[in-house]
Amino acid sequence: MATKRSYGEACRFAHALDLVGERWALLVVRELLLGPKRFTDLRAGLPHASSNILSERLRDLEQGAVIQRRKLPPPAASIVYELTEWGRELEPVVTKLGAWGARSPFPPDSQEIGPDSIGLALRSLFDAELAGDLEATYGLQIGEQRFRVGIAGGELALNRGAASDPGASIALADAPTLAAVLTGELPLDDALDSGAARIEGSKQAAKRFLRLFPMPEPCACAGAEPALQQIA
Repeated sequence: MATKRSYGEACRFAHALDLVGERWALLVVRELLLGPKRFTDLRAGLPHASSNILSERLRDLEQGAVIQRRKLPPPAASIVYELTEWGRELEPVVTKLGAWGARSPFPPDSQEIGPDSIGLALRSLFDAELAGDLEATYGLQIGEQRFRVGIAGGELALNRGAASDPGASIALADAPTLAAVLTGELPLDDALDSGAARIEGSKQAAKRFLRLFPMPEPCACAGAEPALQQIA
């Protein structure tokens, strides 16, 4: 397949970078891992990507069979972008890369983070040993975005949409608020007192849920000062 730029190598790693190594490409993949999105939704999730660049990345990824377009049935009748079956195989790549980045000794310059990004971070941070034999369903609202979270058999399933009959529902003002609660920068009780967080149902169940995502220790790299804990 012809790409705009290529490393020109037969190496499979180099070819993978030909397909998803352009700026914004993997972030587009990240935005679609939890389900299809319209162009406007992608723009909202990637506010620093111009419309022209985003259109170019979508075209490249579609030509590379990583994503595809689909028209929703009436009354929506709008075009959405979604990962192909092959494109969805990038999920462990994205989450592992995020987990690796979370251990960087150098914190990111920006504290900006979106709902889908932190949703995927929950997948990578989930500690099955802490969950034990827990079987529960939770509702999670980040800003206006709703997610349903299921835990069973030491595994976590997180998808867009409202949860039915959850043991607890947690609503956060925005993604940075959830990040601050998870890292311990903002104690949950303080978030509740300020109105930045709300819990419906069992508060004990909600607190247990939030403890299932411990922050990784920063890399003890030679010559680098340890970074503050950060979300993957």
